[in-house]
Amino acid sequence: MQSEERQSRIEAYLQEAEFASLDDLAQRVGTSVSTVRRDLSELERAGKARRTHGGARTLQPRTDEFVFNVRDTRQVDEKEMIGAACAGLIQPGQNIIIDSGTTCYHVARNLSDRVAQVITNSLPVANLFSGSSRQEVLVSGGIIYPRLGVLVGPHAVDTFSRVHADVAILSGSGICEEGIYNSHALLVDIQRAMMAGAAKVIFCLDHMKFNRRSTFFLSDFEPIDVVVTDAQAPEPLVAALRAKGIDVVVAPAVAAPAAAR
Repeated sequence: MQSEERQSRIEAYLQEAEFASLDDLAQRVGTSVSTVRRDLSELERAGKARRTHGGARTLQPRTDEFVFNVRDTRQVDEKEMIGAACAGLIQPGQNIIIDSGTTCYHVARNLSDRVAQVITNSLPVANLFSGSSRQEVLVSGGIIYPRLGVLVGPHAVDTFSRVHADVAILSGSGICEEGIYNSHALLVDIQRAMMAGAAKVIFCLDHMKFNRRSTFFLSDFEPIDVVVTDAQAPEPLVAALRAKGIDVVVAPAVAAPAAAR
C-alpha cells in the first residue's frame, strides 16, 4: 500500500473514531508502528491529525455527538432515574470504578457518601468528588480528551489493568441480544480493562440504547452482571437479557406533577 493511500485510510479512520492508538492504526492499514508514526507526522504537518503519546487524534471532528455537555442534555430524566436506581445497588464502603459516560455521571451524583473509593477516567466524575473528604478518588493516567471530558490512551488502559474494584459502573451506545456496543473506539479497550478489574459489572443504558448497534462491539454478556435501564426499555429485549441470566433493574418512573387547578 502506498503512503498516500495509508494516510488517507488513517485520516478517514480518525474522522470516524476521533482517536486511535498506534497499534490499532498499524493493524488497520497493515503496516508497522514505525511506518504509522511517519504517516502521522505527514498528516500532522498537513493539519489533518495531532500526534499524542501512543496514538493520534483528529483535528477536525465531524460531529458534536461525543461532547460531554451535549450528550448530557439527552434523556436527562431517564439518566437521573437510572443513576438513582444504580446507586441504590452499591453497598456502603465499596470501591467502585466509574466510566466516563453521562449516565454514569448521574450515578455518581446519587452515590453521596456510600462509597469508600472511586476510580475513574472521567474528569466530570473526578471533579464531582474532588471536594469530598469521605471518598478517596483515583484518577487514571492518560491523555485528556477535552471534547469527552475523559482521559484516554495506553496509560488509561494500564491504570485499569492494575486495579481491582468491588463494582464497575459503565455505559455504552447500544445493546442488542449479542452484546453491548460503543460508538467511540478509544473507550473500548479502557472499558474492557474496567470490566476485567471488577468483581461485579453493571451497565447503565437508557431505552434509546436498546436494539441499537453502534460502530464498535464492546462485549458479550459473559462478564456482565446487571443492566439498569428505564421503564421505556422494550420488553422483548429485557426478557431476552433476563433469560441470559442478566439481572435487569428497571428504574421506576417519576410521576409527573399534578396540573394546577
